[in-house]
Amino acid sequence: MKDICTRLAVFDLDGTLVDSLPDLAIASNHLLAAHDLPKVTTGIVRSMIGDGVPALVQRLLDQADSPAHELDRAEATREFMSFYAPHATEHSRLFPGTLEALEQLRAMGWSLAVCTNKLTEIALKILHDLNVLAFMTTVCGGDTFPVHKPDPAHLVGTIHRAHGKPSDALMIGDHANDMLAARDAGVKSVLAEWGYGNHTVTCAVTARLRDIGDLPRLAEDMLPRI
Repeated sequence: MKDICTRLAVFDLDGTLVDSLPDLAIASNHLLAAHDLPKVTTGIVRSMIGDGVPALVQRLLDQADSPAHELDRAEATREFMSFYAPHATEHSRLFPGTLEALEQLRAMGWSLAVCTNKLTEIALKILHDLNVLAFMTTVCGGDTFPVHKPDPAHLVGTIHRAHGKPSDALMIGDHANDMLAARDAGVKSVLAEWGYGNHTVTCAVTARLRDIGDLPRLAEDMLPRI
């Protein structure tokens, strides 16, 4: 019989653990350039992140000139991924203080997991390349279940795979999708204000944090050890 974890910290990936924007922006402009479409700024790509690569590609093409409207979205997504997958960690890095926060949480008895709308295979590669995969009890991507965030089933499924309970879990993320999933799953949430999301989000955010280095202390306050 597998051990039941007591307290579980579930993290989003992009904009929460990892500053992946540089590589996503490069891949975005590679796709656009391949079809003679105007490049976009990093700021524009930042505003499009959070719902997975298919949604990012859709938004890139929607904002481009009219020739983009003729492109097949599924094929464009495959084209994006064929470039992005081998380059996903060329410029991406952990946010400052992330490694230390994960180490502290583990030392304090927390189990850790990732719930991301990114494809699981790419999420695993990024975590591995940045040397934090070993911290994670489970990693559930946007293709792990039939649904993904903001659907709470994505978060609940991740918690179950980590042998946890919603009442003993925290969801840490920078996007409204993370907060909505947590609210509807009955999970306390921490809005990562160091990330890419809209920090004016008010949808049932339990707590806000500007520095991931302060997460271990906050987590202990939100879910004290019993």
